[in-house]
Amino acid sequence: MVLLKDKKIQIIDDFKVHSRDTGSAEIQVAILTERINILGEHFKLHKKDFNSRRGLLVLVGRRRRLLDYLKNKDIKKYEEILEKLSLRK
Repeated sequence: MVLLKDKKIQIIDDFKVHSRDTGSAEIQVAILTERINILGEHFKLHKKDFNSRRGLLVLVGRRRRLLDYLKNKDIKKYEEILEKLSLRK
């Protein structure tokens, strides 16, 4: 259920805007998406883990707010990140 350091570094390298970027909205959305996917796999085995399910809903809400921010700031980057991460609008 934990996002490994190597995977996180790889995500940051894939989505960074400039050379020293570690926390832009694009990177945050990508990391949250990876954590959401990991939790989705977790729920296939542990259907009654309701505490983690609440955490999943918090992550989904945080990602939605970041995507809304990105949509208002730069619609082109918003559409690119939706395509890269295979997310629906």
